[in-house]
Amino acid sequence: MNLEMPKIIYGTAWKKEKTAALVVQAVEAGFRAIDTACQPKHYFEAGVGDALAILQTKGFKRSDIFVQTKFTPLTGQDPNAIPYDKNAALKVQVAESFKVSKKNLQTDYVDSLVLHSPLFPFAKLLEVWRAMELLQINAEVLQLGISNCYDLKLLQRLYEEAQIKPSVVQNRFYSDTEYDKEIRKWCLEKKIRYQSFWTLSANPQLLASKTIIKLALKYKKSEAQILFNYLHSQGVTPLSGTTSAEHMQEDLSAFDFLMSDEEKRSINELL
Repeated sequence: MNLEMPKIIYGTAWKKEKTAALVVQAVEAGFRAIDTACQPKHYFEAGVGDALAILQTKGFKRSDIFVQTKFTPLTGQDPNAIPYDKNAALKVQVAESFKVSKKNLQTDYVDSLVLHSPLFPFAKLLEVWRAMELLQINAEVLQLGISNCYDLKLLQRLYEEAQIKPSVVQNRFYSDTEYDKEIRKWCLEKKIRYQSFWTLSANPQLLASKTIIKLALKYKKSEAQILFNYLHSQGVTPLSGTTSAEHMQEDLSAFDFLMSDEEKRSINELL
C-alpha cells in the first residue's frame, strides 16, 4: 500500500524536550508529515504523541497528519534505554517496540513503520520484516519501509521476498553514496517513495554551487528551497528538522514554482 505522502516531512531527531513544541509549531506552519522513532537514544517519541494530543485540541484530527515511526534494532539502541526486551525473539522485539510507539504516540495506528537499519544475515532482516508485515495485516500500520540501506541488491532481495513490499526507502542523501542514484532510479520504477535526510546538512557544497545560487536569485528563493524543489521533481521526499519558524515557512514554500527541464538537468549534473 502506497499512501499519498506530503511533499516534505518534519524530522524530530535530537529535539529532546523541545519535541512537542516544535512538532506543534511545524504542523501549525503547514507540515502534515512527522517522522520519529522508538529509539530513546536520538528521539523523544512521546513528545510527538504529546504534540498530536495538543494539536487535536486545536482542531487537527489524527488523520490529518502522516505519522511515521521506526523499529530500531539493538545495534542502534542505547544499551541503557532499550524500549523492548533485548533477549526476546526478533518478532517479539518488533511487537514490543510497536506497542511502546503506540503508547508514546497516543494512537492506535501509524501511517508508516520503517525498519531503522538492515539486519544481518538476511534471515534476521526477513524475520523482522515478517513481524512488521503482521502489524500491517492487523491494520495497525498502513505501510512499511526501510532506512539506512545503501545496498541496491539487498533492497531488491527484500522486495522479492517480502509479502508486503516496502513503500518507503529513507536514506542519508550525500555524496559518499553518489546520492543513491541507482537506488532512486529503482525506487521510481517500483513506485517506492525515496525519503532523504541530512539533505541540507550533508551538502553545503551543493548549496554553495554557482548553479543553485543562480537559480535562487532567478526565482527569489533560498538555495535550500531550490534543492528541495529539485528533489521533489525527482520523486524524492526530503525531511526537514529545522527549529526555525522562518525556515519552516521557507521549506513549505519550496514547491510553489516550476523549474525548466534544462534547469533541473543543470542541478542533476552536480550530483
